[in-house]
Amino acid sequence: MRHLLSTDGLDADTAKAVLDTADELKRTLLGREVRKLPTLRGRTVVTLFYENSTRTRVSFEIAGKWMSADVINVSASSSSVGKGESLRDTALTLAAAGADCVVVRHPASGAAHRLADWLRETGTSVVNAGDGTHEHPTQALLDAATLRERLGDLAGRRVTIVGDVLHSRVARSNVHLLATLGAEVTLVAPPTLLPVGVEAWPVTVSHDLDSALPAADAVMMLRVQAERMHGGFFPTAREYSIAYGLNETRARLLPEHAVVLHPGPMLRGMEIASAVADAPSAAITEQVRNGVHVRMAVLYHLLAGDGGDRD
Repeated sequence: MRHLLSTDGLDADTAKAVLDTADELKRTLLGREVRKLPTLRGRTVVTLFYENSTRTRVSFEIAGKWMSADVINVSASSSSVGKGESLRDTALTLAAAGADCVVVRHPASGAAHRLADWLRETGTSVVNAGDGTHEHPTQALLDAATLRERLGDLAGRRVTIVGDVLHSRVARSNVHLLATLGAEVTLVAPPTLLPVGVEAWPVTVSHDLDSALPAADAVMMLRVQAERMHGGFFPTAREYSIAYGLNETRARLLPEHAVVLHPGPMLRGMEIASAVADAPSAAITEQVRNGVHVRMAVLYHLLAGDGGDRD
């Protein structure tokens, strides 16, 4: 691996290798008083975030530090971006300063791919931490890691993804990765929150959440991204919750073994009831925990593993 920009095109062997590395790292660190490995000593990881983030940014920082990398956080609001510097110039500056890997989040779809193209000659790796409504590959990997932990092999498992698919980079990355790993994906959303061309995706589409839940091995609730909505996509928050929220009554339609996921941040009471989010069937905290190990694995494969050694 040179970059991780998308799950679309990520082959099953590579995806499983990252997930297996994450499992091994998790076992290695289990019970350690000092969670520190020398694996990336001497490497420099820069997080470059043009959008707000808690889980992704913190977990990448922890992942790098647990592997002894030097981690530097760059916020667009406090950098030369505020003076009008372009993304290209910012990226080239970071590479020239010695960044081995740039983890980027940007509101424009395709920004991570452009960044990787600009840095082609520098040897700097790029990780897409979310670009517009396009993709968020490490979120999909940590979701897959969580599902494997709860359900075992994902081949043949049925995963239902619910909510604002139109604006969700999490949904897109999960659709590609879960299909690659052999899962059957169903998208449930109002017609206004489904993207054009969704019928070409490797999914089944439904507008009826109640009918989709009894066959689901896992249900992934998506955040309603009001900040990306310009216009009315559903009548009211209450009506959305009635039709597409996962409340206690709906949760009882799920099989006993089913897993509930949410990428966060959650809109409790609208997308998901607190009683469901905090139930034993929910793996939302586990997603965050696994996110650190998955991002450790990604950094390992980019900077120390297959194809990552640039000495």
